[in-house]
Amino acid sequence: MLKGFKEFIMKGNVVDLAVAVVIGAAFGAVITALVENILMPLIAALVGSPNFDNFLVITIGSGVAIKIGAFLTVLVNFILVAAAIYFFVVVPMKHLADMRDARLGVEEPEAEVDPQLALLAEIRDELRSRTS
Repeated sequence: MLKGFKEFIMKGNVVDLAVAVVIGAAFGAVITALVENILMPLIAALVGSPNFDNFLVITIGSGVAIKIGAFLTVLVNFILVAAAIYFFVVVPMKHLADMRDARLGVEEPEAEVDPQLALLAEIRDELRSRTS
């Protein structure tokens, strides 16, 4: 029983997954800090409030509040996190990978043409040449 557990734990994908979770949590903290401490204060300077929680609150019935502004705050945070990841991680990593590939002389392989699409293109071209 312990031998099976040891084999399970030592599998590469389990260890890789554990490392990814730990790195993902740490990276999430970095992105959250970027959004909360840099991007949101910039937005607060522009619109005068650090969030939209009190914007468009609709009260119905016996004091039930529908907080559209709170949803907007979460939506803006999501967009800012996505933008931070894209502009501060994805774009620089792609740029570094492109520079590495150029330095090593690695070229992107040309996409293979689907044989069915090639056949359809030939048929189209043949039909065009017969009608002209």
